Amino acid sequence: MRIKNLVVIASLNLCSLAGSAQQFTKADTLRGSIRPQRAWWDVMRYDIAIQPNYKTKSTSGYNQITYKVVQEEHPDVMQIDLQEPLVIDRILFDGSTELTFSREGNVYWVNTTPQQLNSEHSVKVFFSGNPHVAVRPPWDGGWSFSEDKKGRPLMTVTCQGLGASIWYPNKDHQSDEPDHGASLTMRVPDDLTAVANGRLLGKIEHKDGTTSYKWGVENPISTYTIIPYIGHYENFKEVYPGVKGDLDLNYWVLDYNLEKAKDYMPNEVHNMLNAFEYWFGPYPFYEDGYKLIEVDNTGMEHQSAVSYGNYYAGGYRGRDGSGTGLGLTWDFIIIHESGHEWFGNNITTNDLADMYVHESFTNYSETLFVDYSYGPEAANDYNYGIRQGIGNETPIIPAYGVNAQGSGDMYPKGGNMLHSIRHSINNDQLFRNILAGLNQTFHNQTVDGKQVQEYISRKAGFDYTHVFQQYLTTTEIPTLQLYVDAENHEIKYRYVNSLSEFNLPLSLVGTSEELKIYPEANEWKSIAITNKNQYLFTPARIEYMYYLNIALVKEL
Repeated sequence: MRIKNLVVIASLNLCSLAGSAQQFTKADTLRGSIRPQRAWWDVMRYDIAIQPNYKTKSTSGYNQITYKVVQEEHPDVMQIDLQEPLVIDRILFDGSTELTFSREGNVYWVNTTPQQLNSEHSVKVFFSGNPHVAVRPPWDGGWSFSEDKKGRPLMTVTCQGLGASIWYPNKDHQSDEPDHGASLTMRVPDDLTAVANGRLLGKIEHKDGTTSYKWGVENPISTYTIIPYIGHYENFKEVYPGVKGDLDLNYWVLDYNLEKAKDYMPNEVHNMLNAFEYWFGPYPFYEDGYKLIEVDNTGMEHQSAVSYGNYYAGGYRGRDGSGTGLGLTWDFIIIHESGHEWFGNNITTNDLADMYVHESFTNYSETLFVDYSYGPEAANDYNYGIRQGIGNETPIIPAYGVNAQGSGDMYPKGGNMLHSIRHSINNDQLFRNILAGLNQTFHNQTVDGKQVQEYISRKAGFDYTHVFQQYLTTTEIPTLQLYVDAENHEIKYRYVNSLSEFNLPLSLVGTSEELKIYPEANEWKSIAITNKNQYLFTPARIEYMYYLNIALVKEL
């Protein structure tokens, strides 16, 4: 079951962890929390069908939601989410009984009858209308009714954060993924090809000049990663010898880019899989395969169907966020968005507020890719370089239960936090085991951020709770103060500008020596100065390895 470890949020107004005066509405709570009308039923499967009309920018279709009753006592009302201006036309219960419903903003209250604990049922929700059209995808989500370079229709959807209910009805909460997978059937004009997640399950040519393509996944899947891709696509494929055996790779590209894609994409994808199966363990969705699908936005991490729009070149559309030049030697979109297959799609957070589990770890996958490709010093360079993107204006974790997404610092700051913890552990075999263990332990699960933190601490043998708290819930960069006490032949050290409990251990590593110290906040500790350890306290070197400020104190 995918819905667990959740607290029903009754409050309609919450303040963020930053202590801001931001107020949240009832609509935010309805979207972001598991209230009684959501808690009593667990999604087993989605079977979605849709027919988009390119000329009118309208859609019509249905989602057949198969669910299991998980509470004996429950309200006779279901919450189904569908965002305006789309409308629900009718709902059939178990294939025949028409249900009544009412609307409250982007929520539909569906009237049901009492149902037995552990029984399974379905509601087939028919919908239609003109959906929200994305203005600047993927940053502004919704449908894209655009054109390819030849002026022909190119359609897709982006909806992370905004929510899948922007284009089809569902239980739009990250905590409840369909346990038994999902299918998406798209009916499109004959000259277009429709692609989606997983494998092609069927194709039907209709007499009215349209063709239906049905795709499906076996694995649980986040609602926001189920995505249609419709255009003039060509396909080529291969088999990758992965750690679990043969992995099917498929590439769906616009027809005029076919030869370019054949020369470019496989090498980038192989490099990605080589690195990530080394660091994170097996690709999580061998049953559904891996696809790369060309779009006209930058790209997104849609499960088993990663979208790609990075101009067949290194960097992020020609840019390197680290400023080192390293980021121009590999394709950012293929590496980063595919990294989400492990962190985001395999391990999914229950609440959007814990999105750092998706983005911090995937940002750090870039550093690990550089490490695998060029070595640890290059990885240090890259990770240090991306600090230029950290703003430290608001915390990474916002309020829970209201569909709030935290600071963009969850990318570079979160990646630097993980790099600091890795250096602190100072055992890459153990660190690899932790990353792979996370993906094995929480395979196809939704989790709370604290579960991930606790797992890392338990396996590392040190409680990093206050380290996570420092970097995720505050905007202060801890300072390590160093004082050279020449008279007593000691180096004194302590943390300031941090939480009172901040206690990140530091492994200081030289060419032939290493030393581990355990600084604490506002409390001086000391270590004897020797010829071997003195240079380990070089401020620039410590800052290079850890996301800290270093201050040399002249007198106490």
